[in-house]
Amino acid sequence: MQKVDPLTLILAIFLPPIGALLKVGLTAHFFINVLLTLFGVLPGTIHAVWLVLSDKKA
Repeated sequence: MQKVDPLTLILAIFLPPIGALLKVGLTAHFFINVLLTLFGVLPGTIHAVWLVLSDKKA
């Protein structure tokens, strides 16, 4: 199990694209997160938190 950076998790909750960017960089997941956040903050937040808590590498 990996350690979760608390700052990244907080950013994923309040600023989902920034949290996703810090976790995975400029990958497809980042752009999916931006699109989800544009559709609604809740889907973007769920996706960003999932990215932070999963084993996706930067």
